[in-house]
Amino acid sequence: MEASISEVAAKAGVSIATVSRAFAKPDMVSEKTRNRVFAAADELNYSISRSATSMKTGRSYRLALLLSEDISTWFNSRLLAGLNSVLHDEGYDISLYSVVTSEERHSFFAELPVRRNADAVIVSSFNVNPDEASRLQSVHIPIVGVNTPSLDGYDATVSIDDRSGMRMIVEHLITLGHERIALVRHRTSPSIPHSADLRIQGFDDACREAGIVHPETIYYDETVDAPADDLLSQMLALPERPTAVCCVMDLMAIPLYFSMIRYGLRVPRDLSLTGFDDSTYAKESGLTTIRQDPAALGRVAAQKTLALIEGKTPERAHEIVMPGLVLRSSTAPLAQED
Repeated sequence: MEASISEVAAKAGVSIATVSRAFAKPDMVSEKTRNRVFAAADELNYSISRSATSMKTGRSYRLALLLSEDISTWFNSRLLAGLNSVLHDEGYDISLYSVVTSEERHSFFAELPVRRNADAVIVSSFNVNPDEASRLQSVHIPIVGVNTPSLDGYDATVSIDDRSGMRMIVEHLITLGHERIALVRHRTSPSIPHSADLRIQGFDDACREAGIVHPETIYYDETVDAPADDLLSQMLALPERPTAVCCVMDLMAIPLYFSMIRYGLRVPRDLSLTGFDDSTYAKESGLTTIRQDPAALGRVAAQKTLALIEGKTPERAHEIVMPGLVLRSSTAPLAQED
């Protein structure tokens, strides 16, 4: 049977109120007394009631993290690690919500103000509807975005500059002499505007400024048995084979790289290849890519979230982080035809 708070107080030689303060507001208790209380609680296997703390503070000590892709993806898993590295020590749990369609997003924002089971909402990589978001703001639940295409509806955001990042990598290919550059993107666009949309815009910007008219597009379809082989088949079926391929994610570029090698294409001699993210195995594959740090974004988002929960305004409510170009062996100057 779990010990009571009065037993912990007796064991530590302090009042019940001091035990309560040691857990709820440790800064109000001296370190010596606090250690004595924690030692007694540990010996008696006592744990403070989350529900009691919630009733006292009016908080659930739970945050909602909205994801449009599985938590196991490279970006989301590292984002969660960054968030948790800050929020765990503050006593917060993170609940995950899958939001893929606009209908699911609408349902979430309609129900949360009624349930009131989260102190804040963090959204990864997609837009919110300002009208839907206002429902949370009316009950003082802040909304923080990470890598969001727009600032509308958010109390705070931290994002990389996806559009500039993609421009950077296309300009690198153009500098190497490539003009026949193909873009690899998802076959269907998500029903909710996503950060990857900005990368496509960056690709179009760089091509247009360089005078590259109607660059080819190759579509990644994760529903087929071998998506990378399907990409390669599309590329080889083009009227004129590109000399460089620019993928909106490393997740597309790395499998394509190995598929190309398997079928006898030499990277970068026959074709230069780029990704975006600098994710797992990008370095080992020698992939030229754009680097971002989801864990760092998560830590910044967590700090902004805590400030907003406390009723404070973050020092910089909306931050843009410039990604970096990472040059590796998958790109090279355009080979001169004999």
